[in-house]
Amino acid sequence: MAIVLGPNRYGKAETRVVRVTRDGDVHRLKDVSVGVSLSGAMDAVHLTGDNAAVLPTDSQKNTVFAFAKRHGIDAIEDFGLLLARHFVASQPAITHARVEIHEYGWSRITGGHSFVRDGGEVRTALVHADAGSETVVSGLTDLVVLNSTGSEFHGFAQDEYTTLEPTDDRVLATAVTARWRHRSTEAAWDESYRAARDALLKAFAGTHSLSLQQTLFQMGRRVLAEQDEICEVRLSMPNKHHFLVDLKPFGMKNDNEVYFAADRPYGLIEGTVLTDDAPDAPSAWN
Repeated sequence: MAIVLGPNRYGKAETRVVRVTRDGDVHRLKDVSVGVSLSGAMDAVHLTGDNAAVLPTDSQKNTVFAFAKRHGIDAIEDFGLLLARHFVASQPAITHARVEIHEYGWSRITGGHSFVRDGGEVRTALVHADAGSETVVSGLTDLVVLNSTGSEFHGFAQDEYTTLEPTDDRVLATAVTARWRHRSTEAAWDESYRAARDALLKAFAGTHSLSLQQTLFQMGRRVLAEQDEICEVRLSMPNKHHFLVDLKPFGMKNDNEVYFAADRPYGLIEGTVLTDDAPDAPSAWN
């Protein structure tokens, strides 16, 4: 039996960089966390400890800071592509670069230089680049949404352990993680992100839900229907259960008004929605 080296990669994770762009008295703020991962001709370092092909992860970190100064940070997809292309082009041993960026939003309070951290979702981008192809997956995490009515759940399978009662009126709440794959690496990234986010929200609000799975599909479907440049959407949606509180011991009727928001355990619904002509690119998501 032979023992061989399998797929591998290395890089610098979670380089946090804040870029302030000073346009006179009006400033703009970008706050991102950048993860770089490189792969290629790396057998020697694993098998013999020969570091000749290894660009130190400290150098990768420094590149992120230097590019933030040299190029600024506009759309995180563009910044990710700049970094990924640089590592592949500048290092002979590197054949593939993976760059993942999370952006933390800030809103201007007043004047030109005072900001408050947004409490909502985190914008994400995942870029892959090698000599033959490039892919961009945009997305978001922790988009917390809730419908206080317009959701049902009944007609489900039951067994000897089933205690859940069917309902035709329940609270539906979730924290959406959504990622969407672009057909090309040329797009108006900020505009595309806002449109995809808006489509997700409108579909969630506009779907009379018989299950969270149905809502998930309608959310992905709406993104694809409204944006030709996107070919695949992947969603992960925990069911943030809200249970009616029994107020009968206090002589009160609870007419779908008072709920206990359960932290865990929770149902986790995941799914992919894609166009029938979506090019195959499974590695784009990893």
